[in-house]
Amino acid sequence: MAESVTVGLLVRIEALPGHEKEVEDFLQQGLGIVEQEPNTVRWFAIRFGPSSFGIYDAFPDDSGRQAHLSGQVAQALADNTGTLFAQPTIEPVDVIAEKPPS
Repeated sequence: MAESVTVGLLVRIEALPGHEKEVEDFLQQGLGIVEQEPNTVRWFAIRFGPSSFGIYDAFPDDSGRQAHLSGQVAQALADNTGTLFAQPTIEPVDVIAEKPPS
């Protein structure tokens, strides 16, 4: 049975002109990092439009979310801001209902 989640993060990323493919590759590489985070129990790299991307991830509790915010993905976002994309918007969210994976 999948672990329930109570909190998440919605990250919005706008690729700098001409860097859309690099941002997509960056997000695909992020999966390998979060697979090493036991408290990141859901993680999605998403595309909103031609140059707009995002990440949605969810955690069982706030301590898992805080660990993720101080981990490798957050550092990679900081390292690539201004190079591949503009300053990301990171929105903490509360999960009020979910259909867990089976």
